[in-house]
Amino acid sequence: MSDALRVALIFTVLNEAAALPGLLDSLAAQTRLPDEIIVCDGGSRDNTVALLRAERRFPLHVIEAPGANISRGRNLAIAAASHPVIACVDAGVRIAPDWLEHLTAPFTRAAAVQLPPNPSTVPDAVALRQTTWVGGFFLPDAHNLFEVAMSATVLPALADINPATFLPSSRSVAFLKSAWEQVGGYPEWLDYCEDLIFDLKLRAAFGQCLFAPNAVVYFRPRSSLRSFYKQYYLYARGDGKADLWLKRHLARYAVYLVALPILLDGIIAAPDAWLRALSAIFLLIGIASYARAPYRRLAASWSRLSRIEQARAALLVPVIRVVGDVAKMLGYPAGILWRLRHPLSR
Repeated sequence: MSDALRVALIFTVLNEAAALPGLLDSLAAQTRLPDEIIVCDGGSRDNTVALLRAERRFPLHVIEAPGANISRGRNLAIAAASHPVIACVDAGVRIAPDWLEHLTAPFTRAAAVQLPPNPSTVPDAVALRQTTWVGGFFLPDAHNLFEVAMSATVLPALADINPATFLPSSRSVAFLKSAWEQVGGYPEWLDYCEDLIFDLKLRAAFGQCLFAPNAVVYFRPRSSLRSFYKQYYLYARGDGKADLWLKRHLARYAVYLVALPILLDGIIAAPDAWLRALSAIFLLIGIASYARAPYRRLAASWSRLSRIEQARAALLVPVIRVVGDVAKMLGYPAGILWRLRHPLSR
């Protein structure tokens, strides 16, 4: 294999002993094995490191960096990589057998392209030779009814993805090490949303990623409202720290703190029956619009559920949606306060 096509797979771990065997088994089953695997441990207190060091099915190097956050861990692992193509995954996922093959296929095609004397006349060839980063996809790995409802509520389906604007999660992405160097790596001052900032830097420097929808990893959603609330609070706090999506967050505050109270007041206290009815209609339209995508995704799982389970899942969707929105509305200002207190962190 050409050195230009060699791939280093990296990921970070912290107390992942329970999930790690599934990930390692799915790595061993890949139709295209990585040429090296580098894992950075952020200070695990379980037997995560022992499991990694005992792995003999493929070349694996462990970096121990107690206290390193995800960004720092990824940067350390990538810096230690010997090969030009970097593939990233998360410790808590299961990988489809052909994941790495699909994720790295654009780099393989790019290396095979022979440019003509006047390459500007063959734009597709030029695009292939300029392959810099590739975004894979992830699908839910739900283990119970709550996780089915959670998946439908918060995880996009393939039909929801616009390749022209898609920003991949670092649980399924590949890029050139030289591109990582050029954009300054993952932002180590961020503990959440770090992969989004990295994506935005790559897009600004090299254009939109190539989308590889068949490069699939399976991601288990949160299994309780408490853990989901914490996850979305931290995501929103990361948005506030990074000064991301201000308009989206303002729109959420407007819906919950302005539009919803006005409509509820109209339903309860409007002097005329037609005003109360109109307020109720607008509220129902808003709810239907808000829940349309989750219910459409839930319908894809309908055949696997009993009638009672279908009803329970349908009732869980708006609860999950509201809990997530509350978490975001509390997390975002916390992130803004952090940013104001740490103006030089970036």
